[in-house]
Amino acid sequence: YFLDKSDKYDSRDVERLQQDDKWVENYLIWRHDVVDDTLKMIDESFQWRKEYTVNDLSESVLPKWLFEIGALFLHGYDKEGYKLFWFKVKHHTRDPKQQLDKKKLVAFWLEHYAKRDHGKPLTVVFDMAETGISHIDLDFVRFIVNCFTDYYPNFLTKIVIFEMPWIMNAAFKIVKGWLGPDAISMLKFTNKSDVQEYISGEYLPPHMGGTDSFKYSYPPLVDDDFQTPLCENGPITSEDEHESKEEIDADTKEAGELNEAQNLNQKKMNSIEQISKSEETDKTEVKPKNAKKALTTFKGPLLHISPAEELYFGSKETGEKKCLIVLTNVTKNVVAFKVRTTAPEKYRVKPSNSSCEPGTSLDIIVSLHGGFAASLQDRFLIMAAEMDQSSGAGVPELTQFWKEVPRTKVMEHRLRCHVIESSKPSSLTLKDNAFNIPAKTNEDLHIQLTHLLQINKRLEEQMNRCLWFQQLSVVLSLLSVTVAAFCFYLTYAQRS
Repeated sequence: YFLDKSDKYDSRDVERLQQDDKWVENYLIWRHDVVDDTLKMIDESFQWRKEYTVNDLSESVLPKWLFEIGALFLHGYDKEGYKLFWFKVKHHTRDPKQQLDKKKLVAFWLEHYAKRDHGKPLTVVFDMAETGISHIDLDFVRFIVNCFTDYYPNFLTKIVIFEMPWIMNAAFKIVKGWLGPDAISMLKFTNKSDVQEYISGEYLPPHMGGTDSFKYSYPPLVDDDFQTPLCENGPITSEDEHESKEEIDADTKEAGELNEAQNLNQKKMNSIEQISKSEETDKTEVKPKNAKKALTTFKGPLLHISPAEELYFGSKETGEKKCLIVLTNVTKNVVAFKVRTTAPEKYRVKPSNSSCEPGTSLDIIVSLHGGFAASLQDRFLIMAAEMDQSSGAGVPELTQFWKEVPRTKVMEHRLRCHVIESSKPSSLTLKDNAFNIPAKTNEDLHIQLTHLLQINKRLEEQMNRCLWFQQLSVVLSLLSVTVAAFCFYLTYAQRS
């Protein structure tokens, strides 16, 4: 494919394919591990990516009015913790002159999210309230379907369709024909009474029976809805006012112990990595006292961040309420950072707005306070930017710095929450070490289950083929016996 069609691909996609195993794996999973089908999908998606200049799509190259109408945007999470991709159908009208720009807007959002959240699947919500026949655009719907079935592998968890008008039933019968059996199983037709089976009320607008007060506006670009940065010591409530100096000192000491444990455990992890490739990718954690810290590391251009993807909290039953984030400055300059969250009322972050000296590491303690419990929908955003050597690192200087720094120079990295539901040991404890390997996430189990179902489907297909060949063999055998008997009869008749 590369030799024959290299001029039809973007070289950046080819380079990524050669380096990103997860991307390749997603293509294989989506095509049931059939290599020829996988190659065909990669070929088609790469040609499409170049045709639509996906790698170069940005706000500046698309008409501003497309963002302003609010027909497409990312906001909130479903009950499984997957991001919601909203299609407000009432804001869409058929117009052939605008069709290409609208399709590029879909590609922009999908690519924007895929790069930002490392390809984590999302849930699509078609909000069809207040829609009618004038909003039906099968060409546009087919493009959206193709994006998930042909261009973005293993990127879709489900499609929630809210209050589809009866007049559109005929149109959706056509759409089902495009989806295929795997995608059809992801369709969830809902109304106000049952939509909360998939999305909790906190992320549903009032007309869908929810309590989300979010109002779409542009600019800025609707992103993860991270709220105002926490103050230096997190939110202060009456429950926190009695915190003594000894407790604060204990937190500081605990952070120092965790940092020393990280260095020791990292050395041990390097020797373990040679044992098994699967152990190399597992999320490993250290647990002195109540804090947990995964040893996987996100290696950004300014900061290395550990853990790389998830903060592990316990449920109300397990009582685990504290996590540690370790930031390491890999530049030659001071790096300013701040931490934002989707739930500032729940968490204390110390420090949440500070700086890190060149070549040093800094510990951030994230803790739940009061009677709150962590949720899969909670997210943290770490923002970082290099500061000039002449700039100070005090609170006034940092405040002014964040007002002036261009967005293009800001590194962003997101962490999601993982809730450990049981206090029973669910991980492998390594001898002479204090860190454990946590149980697989729901996403890992979902991928394994999907893989098993795919294997089962292939086995059924093979059995059906075997049965078909068996039946064909029986028919041919009977036919051969019949022909032989007939020939024998003719021979006998001629002799007599």
